[in-house]
Amino acid sequence: MTSRRWTQPRPINVYVVEHEAGLVLFDTGQDRASVTDPAYFPGGAAGFMYSRLARFAIGADDTLSAKLASIGYDIADVRTVVISHLHQDHIGGLAELGQAEIVVAASELATARDGFAEARGYLKKHIFLPGLRWKPLEEGELDLFEDGSLTVIPTPGHTPGSLSMLVRQDGMTPLLFVGDLTYDVDLLAKGHVPGVGDKAGLQASTRYVAQLSVRYPGLVVLAAHDPAAAGLLGAATAAPPVTE
Repeated sequence: MTSRRWTQPRPINVYVVEHEAGLVLFDTGQDRASVTDPAYFPGGAAGFMYSRLARFAIGADDTLSAKLASIGYDIADVRTVVISHLHQDHIGGLAELGQAEIVVAASELATARDGFAEARGYLKKHIFLPGLRWKPLEEGELDLFEDGSLTVIPTPGHTPGSLSMLVRQDGMTPLLFVGDLTYDVDLLAKGHVPGVGDKAGLQASTRYVAQLSVRYPGLVVLAAHDPAAAGLLGAATAAPPVTE
């Protein structure tokens, strides 16, 4: 709260997956209104906390709709959204996704509704929007399309209901989107817990990711705010998959 320095800029990644059942997003980014609307954040002590947490640089071409258009999609093409967790920098596109089914942990929805939500990073007025089609995940894993290609996996720690998503397809390097489980996948691979949240939960989820890396050789882990993620994804999609 008293620091006068900021980290180097970090990305807010949204992952786009093509599936025959429709376009799938993992997370939806930060709302540009957070830098253009003075009333976006709460006032008072909570507002001061948010002002000290991060500063955002979001241009007119950095919105979810604009970024999708830049790779040839309309936001109306999105059929399914998996939200890693409901903090502000992951739910910024929800208002544009009324046509999509939104998968989120039931425990995450409960946390976002409680009386201390704002102090925990949940902005209710930007989450619980009219017309959204929530699909709460009660427990365990979820095979999104029952074909093994996209599996939603609970990885609690950063928040009680944090989710990751495993992407598998023949001829493709396996990918794991982990949200904010870590901010540096190199540290994660070494067993360190560089994320923020409940330490025991982060440790358990980190161990589980290590098990997945053994089960799926060549697994590439992609975090929401890791500056290395874009390069890792580019290399994974360009290179032949690692086989057992």
